[in-house]
Amino acid sequence: MAADYLEELLDIADLDGDIDLSIDHGRASVEIVTEGGSGRGLKRLVGEDGEVLDALQELTRLAVQARTGERSRLMLDIAGHRRRRKVELTAVAENAIAKVQGGAKTVALEPMNPFERKVVHDVVAAAGLMSDSEGVEPNRHVVISAG
Repeated sequence: MAADYLEELLDIADLDGDIDLSIDHGRASVEIVTEGGSGRGLKRLVGEDGEVLDALQELTRLAVQARTGERSRLMLDIAGHRRRRKVELTAVAENAIAKVQGGAKTVALEPMNPFERKVVHDVVAAAGLMSDSEGVEPNRHVVISAG
């Protein structure tokens, strides 16, 4: 259902893209990709900081919910944006972890969207430290501590 919805969107926007479907940690994962992998035409669907991607993900979830009656937890990626951002965020989290392990009481990161905060929380948990989300959108951010 998500793939059908996104295919329609691509047709309306006159954009070329293929839909890849998979399951990641029990969660439906949908990615819009292009042949050759450049994704230049799809960048408009990502937006400057992924805000358009976030909105499209929510619209896709709502479209699936309207058809099934159940809330969808699908994750949408376009042209590898979330995959690249995950690599960047892992490095940011590891740097903050090193500061806490070096004696800093807490390290507060820049505001992030829910996807980004989840990535950081997962990296911090794997390192055996604690993290909490603080603040109110759009300024909600992760604070890392030794516990």
